[in-house]
Amino acid sequence: MTIEATPASAAAKAPSGPTHPFAEFLSYFAANRGAMIGFGTIVVLVLLGAFANLFAPFSPIDTNPQAFLKPPIWQAGSVAGHWLGTDAIGRDMLSRLIYGARLSLLIGLAVVALSVTIGTILGLVAGFFRGIVEIAIMRMMDILLTLPTLLLAIIIVAILGPGIVNALIAVATVLLPHYVRIVRATVIAETAKDYVTAARLTGAGSLRIIVKEILPNCAAPLIVQATLGISTAILDAAALGFIGLGAQPPTPEWGTMLADAREFVLRAWWVVTFPGIMILITVLAFNLLGDGLRDALDPKLKR
Repeated sequence: MTIEATPASAAAKAPSGPTHPFAEFLSYFAANRGAMIGFGTIVVLVLLGAFANLFAPFSPIDTNPQAFLKPPIWQAGSVAGHWLGTDAIGRDMLSRLIYGARLSLLIGLAVVALSVTIGTILGLVAGFFRGIVEIAIMRMMDILLTLPTLLLAIIIVAILGPGIVNALIAVATVLLPHYVRIVRATVIAETAKDYVTAARLTGAGSLRIIVKEILPNCAAPLIVQATLGISTAILDAAALGFIGLGAQPPTPEWGTMLADAREFVLRAWWVVTFPGIMILITVLAFNLLGDGLRDALDPKLKR
């Protein structure tokens, strides 16, 4: 007598299908606690920046002559409504920090978008065509890498003139060599593989091979480097703003806020501490997110 397997037992014995790559990526990424903390922090900062007019209790540039250097709400001498106190000319600190999140994130995203676009093009050209083109591009990148990043950014802004747009261009130029080198290395590794050779044998042109075959394989390292690059861009932009070469007053930018508060360090701790904390939290969040993406996208690092 034969015993037929029940549907439940048959389903239990059936081999499970292959895991979808995106589901596998999410499982690895979600298992990284630091990456999830960084991602959640970035989501909060993005929401604060996107809806700054809703979250900020005051205008970031309006002054209050009756509230110069007032402490946070939990300290004696505070003014009602100004939760994190006011600066030297009576502007609300909380409102300026929230609007500063919008500007700092926009700077980071714009810098990375510009440097990734140009760096990807130069890296693809250098890695695919090789020869004198590769030598010219990579020697130019080597020259940029020999100079300290902040010093090079200062030189570029000094030539172009102070301002947020020129600071953006300077920081993008500083970050450019990293993307060029990553894309070039990936292109050189991919062009030696069989699928590229097969594409050539089928008559595919250089542009089609670069765009359809090679470029998608550059996405993973670029995503990781771009995420880490946002934190670097925010930090460099804040440094330029601190020395007066970035965003100009009264623009609510964290580096500029630190520069305006230098002379009040000893008598009004809040005007220096809160912008510094925001820069620290944002940079740390993007670094944690970048590390999590690297671990989830790189098969060698998966455990």
